Amino acid sequence: MPETRKLRMGMIGGGRGAFIGTVHRMAATLDGRIELAAGAFSSDPERSRASGKDLFLPEDRVYGSYLEMIERERARPAGERIDFVAIVTPNHEHFPPARAALLAGFPVMCDKPLALNLAEARELRALVRKTGLLFGLTHNYSGYPMVKEARHRVAAGELGRIRRVVAEYPQGWLSSPLEATGQKQAEWRTDPARAGASCCVGDIGTHAAHLTEFVTGLSIVEIASELTTFVEGRTLDDDASVLLRLGDGARGVLWASQVAIDEENGLNLRVYGEKGSLQWRQEEPNTLLLKWPDRPREIVRTGANYGRLSKEALAATRLPAGHPEGYLEGFANLYKDFASALLEGGKPDVPTVEDGVRGMAFIEGCVESSKAGGRWTKLQGGES
Repeated sequence: MPETRKLRMGMIGGGRGAFIGTVHRMAATLDGRIELAAGAFSSDPERSRASGKDLFLPEDRVYGSYLEMIERERARPAGERIDFVAIVTPNHEHFPPARAALLAGFPVMCDKPLALNLAEARELRALVRKTGLLFGLTHNYSGYPMVKEARHRVAAGELGRIRRVVAEYPQGWLSSPLEATGQKQAEWRTDPARAGASCCVGDIGTHAAHLTEFVTGLSIVEIASELTTFVEGRTLDDDASVLLRLGDGARGVLWASQVAIDEENGLNLRVYGEKGSLQWRQEEPNTLLLKWPDRPREIVRTGANYGRLSKEALAATRLPAGHPEGYLEGFANLYKDFASALLEGGKPDVPTVEDGVRGMAFIEGCVESSKAGGRWTKLQGGES
């Protein structure tokens, strides 16, 4: 019989001043299936302890390092230790704690991208396959109800064979050298040692790429990219233009930018098929547009449409029509499915380590193609 209790989460990263850790904590606890039980919130032990105090955790469940947390939690009785690890650190600190957690027998929920580079991603994939442990990756936009509805409509054949995908993700927050002011989020994202080979593609381009594959069910096979660094003195890219060749002959364009002034979080996906097309915008997440050649466009709304939504979209919806649901709920849907799989078994509708490997292959492929003058480059990473 499945267990009926809250899962105990141990968090790595997400201490004072961290943005994404707070998001993960709120999202994980939203459905009442998970509680924060322990944490190593910073590489600085004092900062970790201070963060644990902020979160009202017992002193003996707040650790000075992720290794200390994993070792001491594993030594606790089964009824007391954490059930899984959430990793919310900068990119360069995804692989080491994920590897340590898996080797210690703990399932993992990891923020994206999966690792610092493709080699680390492949090693994690091999370890997940070997251990059989659950591994989730928080490409949170896949948790939105209307994104799940879009995937359902494509899979059901309503759009026919897919011809063209246009994915955009413009932001403007890095249009000046913000990292030079000491702003923490800008500092690590523009630092190759902590962010990896790319800033813009690694940070937001991977979201657009994952959304493209998630909704269409088609893999990005080959790319031609131009990465640009517009802000003087910046080491990594802050703008990306990418041509896509997808499975089944589909073609695509992906544009991501962090220097598009006055753009907030403009993730936008358009999918064009032989019979129709669809469009979804993150800044208006409760609306999905369906467009047809022979009748007016159709507006599909979260929580409405008199039961005509797919079961996947309905399961991801918490509120009646007209009540906004978005960013936190998208994360929460991933954590809800992850928790259900841990407690009850089954396969959660959550991005996996395989998606993470594809994301890292996309990043490195974009960098390689751009350095070669935009040469068409096959993505490496989906192979066993």
